[in-house]
Amino acid sequence: MFRFRDIGIDLGTATILVYVRGKGIVLKEPSVISKDKNTNAILAVGEEARKMLGRTPGNIVAIRPLSDGVISDYESTLTMLKYFIKKATGRRWFGKPRVVICVPSGVTEVEKRAVLEAAAEAGAGKTYIIEEAIAAAIGSGLDISKALGNMVVDVGGGTTDIAVISLGGAVLTESIKIAGNDFDENVIRYMRRKHNILIGERTAEELKIKVGCAYPRPEIVSMDVTGRNMVSGLPKTITVTSEDMLEALAEPVSAIVETVCSALERTPPELSSDICEQGILLTGGGSLLYGMDKAIFERTKIPIYLAEDAISAVALGTGRALESLDIYNRTAVFEQRKQAAR
Repeated sequence: MFRFRDIGIDLGTATILVYVRGKGIVLKEPSVISKDKNTNAILAVGEEARKMLGRTPGNIVAIRPLSDGVISDYESTLTMLKYFIKKATGRRWFGKPRVVICVPSGVTEVEKRAVLEAAAEAGAGKTYIIEEAIAAAIGSGLDISKALGNMVVDVGGGTTDIAVISLGGAVLTESIKIAGNDFDENVIRYMRRKHNILIGERTAEELKIKVGCAYPRPEIVSMDVTGRNMVSGLPKTITVTSEDMLEALAEPVSAIVETVCSALERTPPELSSDICEQGILLTGGGSLLYGMDKAIFERTKIPIYLAEDAISAVALGTGRALESLDIYNRTAVFEQRKQAAR
């Protein structure tokens, strides 16, 4: 019999996805919260709060309580978790749900404890921690139980997680705090430096999605962007090309590629041979940047393939881990498992 109240949470820096056992992914919203600075009252959570980014009066702030995949504002994260758990499970459930939460590979024990305590206060029962790259592998359909080396590169919003997986556990992990949000920040800095105009986060993200690239496009594409001229202070519209974006994103893309190479250099020879045959799995929203696979392939010469549902792979992995909890409990997947204290 299904435990419909069991849930998996991809606690992303940019987006939170919630998987409910027996139902699939039921919720996908930005990990943003808005509050009144004067009264500290919560005004909106998720999509409604995201719409307020850059458009709020002085007393209202829209913030991201998760930074680089970990909790930076505990109280706001707690409020957000309570909101999403209640919204995902509805009002007709009893008891405390079992919860699987993803964290980046490089988090400390203190950061894991913060996640567990926040989940417990938000109403979770037994809480399991799973690393994002392992969850991404499970969600992408890889059979991680075999004595076969697989490499997963998960480019999220706040971190890029890399794992070499074999026999149900991570043989090697690497995590860097460079990912999708850094792409946006680099675009903002480039526009300020090269074109002397100031643009917001949402415009930078739109540029990244529509004309951004990590590898030269076969045909140049462009997009008109309006920002504030930093000299006159007046609105100004310019045309940004994919060549501009290639230059703007060169630094974070290069850092990710070099980290993949570093992980490969430290991989045991037998597993390296497997990875050369199997290829490298690319997941996460940041992996959808045009040419990311080509940029990694050019440097490593190893086949790169994109997960079928790259954005949802981690959340799907938490769900599949939930559905086979007894099986994964006997592997290293939940090696860091703890029961949240209440």
